[in-house]
Amino acid sequence: MDALIIGRHAGWAALTLNRPEARNALNTALLGRLADELDGLAADDSCRAVLLAGSGGHFAAGADIGEIENKGSAEGAADPRKGHWARIRAFPKPLIAAVDGFCLGGGLELALMADGIVAGETARFGLPETSLGLIPGAGGGQRLLALVGRARASRMVLGGEIIDAATAEAWGLVAWRVEGPALAKATDLVASLAARAPLALQAAKRALVMGEDGALALAEERQLFETLLDSADKREGIAAFREKRKPDFKGK
Repeated sequence: MDALIIGRHAGWAALTLNRPEARNALNTALLGRLADELDGLAADDSCRAVLLAGSGGHFAAGADIGEIENKGSAEGAADPRKGHWARIRAFPKPLIAAVDGFCLGGGLELALMADGIVAGETARFGLPETSLGLIPGAGGGQRLLALVGRARASRMVLGGEIIDAATAEAWGLVAWRVEGPALAKATDLVASLAARAPLALQAAKRALVMGEDGALALAEERQLFETLLDSADKREGIAAFREKRKPDFKGK
């Protein structure tokens, strides 16, 4: 089964995360494949916008826990995922995320790199990494802070709160909310964007990304994430997750 489904349409493309057995968890192979496809679409003049979605009723339920479990700070510093994330963020054309079901952890960090999120009625958003003894590692905390403010970001990053689609819309996390699945609305939006002036869209996106990312402590957040990879609390948090029990954190 292909972990990433590519659909081509007149003026735009659709990329669908397709690991439904893992709720589309973003392992390194899938993240790299996504970055590769976006690189190709960036160079393809026939593609002016991209739709990103997930299969099986979920967008993406986070990173692959199995890959993080035995990863220390040295591996984190040399992690190829950092390059994959950078390439995804550098995609120069409009990118719209259609979110249904779980959009958690790395899944939300991916959606926050899109230029707009369409939330279906089942969508659930969260950054629950502190439950595993970690923090967001791909800029999710910083981008969430910029969108929803410190008080609400603290609820999600410190407290691990998961919010529904209506709350995400009210907080300004998502640009559009629909009854039913997100895909139809997202498809209409991407097709509409593909009909607009492509050079103007790319210039506008670059200006917005530069303005947003230039004000965020992205490198600092990543460094803090990497230091936590060596902690005993990370090991305990992942063990508790696997054993479906409450973690017993020691602050070590």
